[in-house]
Amino acid sequence: MIACSTAVTAHLITFPFCLLHAGLEPLLPIYQRGILYGTPAIREVAASGLGELISLTSSKYLAGPLIIKMTGPLLRIVGDRNPPAVKIAILRTLGLVLVKGGPALRAFVPQFQTTFVKALSDPSRQVRVEAIEALGLLMPLSTRVDPLLKELVAGSLSNPVAAVQTAMLEALAVVLKKGGKKAKLPDSVPSALEAGKELLNHEDEGVREAAAKVIGAACELLDMETTLDTINAILKMDEKSADNRHGKACAVHRILASSAGSNVPDSVHSELKDLIVSYMKDDKGLVKEAACVAIGAVIGSASDSTACLRQVESLILSILTNKQERTETQRALARGLCLALELSGEEDRVAFFGKTLIDACLQLAMSGSQRVQFAFNDVLWLVLDVPSGEAGLETYLSIANFDNQKAMKSLFTKVLGRIKNVNIEE
Repeated sequence: MIACSTAVTAHLITFPFCLLHAGLEPLLPIYQRGILYGTPAIREVAASGLGELISLTSSKYLAGPLIIKMTGPLLRIVGDRNPPAVKIAILRTLGLVLVKGGPALRAFVPQFQTTFVKALSDPSRQVRVEAIEALGLLMPLSTRVDPLLKELVAGSLSNPVAAVQTAMLEALAVVLKKGGKKAKLPDSVPSALEAGKELLNHEDEGVREAAAKVIGAACELLDMETTLDTINAILKMDEKSADNRHGKACAVHRILASSAGSNVPDSVHSELKDLIVSYMKDDKGLVKEAACVAIGAVIGSASDSTACLRQVESLILSILTNKQERTETQRALARGLCLALELSGEEDRVAFFGKTLIDACLQLAMSGSQRVQFAFNDVLWLVLDVPSGEAGLETYLSIANFDNQKAMKSLFTKVLGRIKNVNIEE
């Protein structure tokens, strides 16, 4: 019976759990038994099925004893020697439990926290990803953030496995962003910042990128003097190796993309812009890609974003129009352009980008590489402000030539109008 739970759940999509007096409680024992005593396959299906039922039920019908009944078995079993698929299903369902349960689960916060932190060391990458997301969902309920920050800092610095270090740093960045304001000890956030700076030159690319996220999240919480000291330290870092330059580009991106970025003095901002521009010409692909993303944060955080964009526009166009350019570099630049659009806050985005730059993006949105197409579809979706209607499209059509008018109309109708959302940061 448990093995059919997903199929049963699928047929219950429109089942009015919220209208019944007992709600989903009569079904709970079936799923709990599968989670606690089933084979790995049954545990996975039972955990996923329970998650689907939870997602179909309004929060007010899950409050109190019912949500607590669901939580215990999931927390007990997730730490067992289960295959990755089972752990992933349980962690996702625990995430839904946190979203739906709210304050009723406050007493379980220590157990949730222990479970999620332990999962950060799991051999499976997807298990680690789910644990990071779950820690973010836990933050609204957590009142004691300092011990968690200390544990994550220690784990990121001491673990010898790069993949686990990356997960610890990613989790640390999420906790700082969503719960860092709750930190009470004066050294909690600064210690996270120091860990990020220490690991910015790590030999592993993933560790460097995650360390940069920690630096950006910490700078959001600390004063501008600390941010400027951090920037100064980054500018002085050795850049002889590609790893060093990549780490510096990632750090500049995250600092300028944070809320602290718009407050950086123009003179310092200019130094950072020059650094990133030089890295956009780097002969190492990894450095160039990181710089192509970072340039978006540079533009978006500038006191005059339009002027900043005009200063680097020719370099951007040279990358966009180079038929020999690597796909990865073009996709990175698309991310950077999306970031520039979001951070700048410009109301007339078509005027901000200008006809030449939009034309180049349009050509890449119709290119042979599907991954490049998707990346520049996102850029055009933001440039034309598709969620607000067709005003952006009409503005572009008024300045475009006939061929590009025709291409953009078709793309808008067939592709851009169907995009629901664009995720700026990865």
